[in-house]
Amino acid sequence: MHDMRRARQDLIADVWLYPTDQGGKSQSVFSGWDCPCKTTLDPEEPAWDGWPILGEVELCPGETGRFGWMFLSGDQAASQMRQAGKFYLWEGRIIGEAVVVTE
Repeated sequence: MHDMRRARQDLIADVWLYPTDQGGKSQSVFSGWDCPCKTTLDPEEPAWDGWPILGEVELCPGETGRFGWMFLSGDQAASQMRQAGKFYLWEGRIIGEAVVVTE
């Protein structure tokens, strides 16, 4: 797990975790949670490892929030997300989405 207190912020995005009854997670996410991120809904598309910088926030299924994101591949992944303008959170299925905020 990465130390989120000193996380590098690669971009900012408005995140929506889908409600559980719409295919989302059944539990909240906390600081340190990581998630593969994809720029399309294609399950065959490669994913980029990403961490929302949640700080002390608990994000529950169905909730939204604006967070910085750190990617394992740094700007290489962030530039793909910026170019797409939106990315999807993947855990064996799409569990949420994020819209990149222009910085």
